[in-house]
Amino acid sequence: MRTIRISFIHMLGFVRRDMMLLAAGVSPIFIGLVIRLGIPFSEKMLTEMTGLPYVLVPYFSLFDILYAAIIPVIFCFITAMVMLEERDDHIDRYLFVTQLGRFGYYVSRVVLPAAFSFVVTAILLPACKLSDLSVLELLFLSLAGTLQGIIIALLVVGFSANKLEGMAVTKVSSLVMLGSLAPYFIPGPYRYLLSFMPSFWTGMVITEKQPIFMLVSVLVAALWIVVLWKKVGRKNN
Repeated sequence: MRTIRISFIHMLGFVRRDMMLLAAGVSPIFIGLVIRLGIPFSEKMLTEMTGLPYVLVPYFSLFDILYAAIIPVIFCFITAMVMLEERDDHIDRYLFVTQLGRFGYYVSRVVLPAAFSFVVTAILLPACKLSDLSVLELLFLSLAGTLQGIIIALLVVGFSANKLEGMAVTKVSSLVMLGSLAPYFIPGPYRYLLSFMPSFWTGMVITEKQPIFMLVSVLVAALWIVVLWKKVGRKNN
């Protein structure tokens, strides 16, 4: 465990020296402020302009879902960029044969950052949320967002050869978050065409208020992670 902790701290030092990654690391705070202050202000302006009783209010919970996903995705993007940098420099190969090992390396680069992102999300989401979410729903959104972050990190590492490709893959893989829009905008059974996406079930939890969908969301995300984990393992062999 000591070697895993040292490896994680080493990664944090790398992030601190990279201004782009450091800026990304603090951006969830500013994104939260924009959502918490900007969306209600926009709602007020839109209702005054249109004369409608509300415009964005029905989608406040959707903003909460997306914010809960954005935070872990940002942190996991940072760790994915570090892993790609270490792959380019062949550092990961050396770490694999040290006391840290392959398992410890992935724990320090994926599991610990994901756990950290869960804690940060669980702190920021209640402070920046727009809708009336229960404690259980807040914890679930933090967990669901964290799992999506892991999925995107594994997609980036598994399908990118370098950091430049990693940024491109990140943009495409971020579409995984958009499944949560389906319960809000796609009618009837057609929405289930996106049921293979964990974020779809996250949206269903909030819109349908069915706790069983929490389990489905976690199971679908776990399936994605298992498949992608094997992909990453084969790429690094």
